[in-house]
Amino acid sequence: MVILNVLISKKMIIGIAAASILSFSAIIGWTLTQPVSRTGEPVIVNIKAGTSAKVIAEELERQHLIKNPFVFRFAAKLQGLENSLQAGEYSLSPSMSVRQILTMMTQGQTAYQQITIPEGYTVDQIADLLAEKKLANPDRFKTLAKSYAPFLYMAPNPNTKYSAEGFIFPDTYRVVKGATEEEILTMMVKQFDAKLTPEIRQEAARRGLSIRDAIILASLIEKEAKLKDEQPIIAGVFANRLKQDMPLQSCATIQYIIGYPKPELTIQDTQIASPYNTYQSTGLPPGPIANPGMDAIKAVLTADKTDYLYFVADKQGRHHFSRTYEEHLAAINQVQI
Repeated sequence: MVILNVLISKKMIIGIAAASILSFSAIIGWTLTQPVSRTGEPVIVNIKAGTSAKVIAEELERQHLIKNPFVFRFAAKLQGLENSLQAGEYSLSPSMSVRQILTMMTQGQTAYQQITIPEGYTVDQIADLLAEKKLANPDRFKTLAKSYAPFLYMAPNPNTKYSAEGFIFPDTYRVVKGATEEEILTMMVKQFDAKLTPEIRQEAARRGLSIRDAIILASLIEKEAKLKDEQPIIAGVFANRLKQDMPLQSCATIQYIIGYPKPELTIQDTQIASPYNTYQSTGLPPGPIANPGMDAIKAVLTADKTDYLYFVADKQGRHHFSRTYEEHLAAINQVQI
């Protein structure tokens, strides 16, 4: 009888333990799917790199996004996700369950995606970059850029390829998930306008330049000068050629017409019929050929007072400047050695 009672007691203990485990699992499972609230505005939570699951759980509780930090950590540990929570800014709502929050953080579904537009990128290149980052439809972006001109200084020439070309500021942007192509373009063009300080606008006017003409020149300088210290010199060369009604003869405009960076241009390339061809026409092209950075814009407004009229780049990308055509021919021969 004693032995039997002992056996019954052990079975009861095992049964109770099993029932307790099942109950605990059920409670945990239920807790994982239950949000703090059915309503509530989204909250931006910034998780820095290297933040532990414990600290993340405490922050989520502090923001009233989860009820129990232990449940969050236990669930993460149980699924082997404790060390897989990714850094970033997350838009989380009290109506989200622990399971949903864990999924977002382990998959890096951040509220924003960061994208950097390099100086000198064209609308076409920006559209391709947005597509690569899965942030926009490139064709839709380019279609919008053709006629997008919210500021008076952007009013396009009838021959302009993109009215937004030149007025998208090269910078790092945080793009909200789900943003439309128009919202992205608007954000970038507004950033450009914000960078045009009263001092920049006044200096352009003092030099007799409209904002549009200043940006066209800046785009040429951005594409011609690989070295920042040469930008004001090249700006001075272009200013001299414009004063003397000489064609600017910018290779960068030919590259823009072709649509890709051709390593070496031919005589035939410089004869392409296009309003952007500065070998065939005098004056400025009908619009910017790229989106210049602030250094190139400032170079236009601080152009060197020089008597140079020509320049040619050597194999290292440094330019050699000349005052006469004869000097220029000699410089060409020198850089080809």
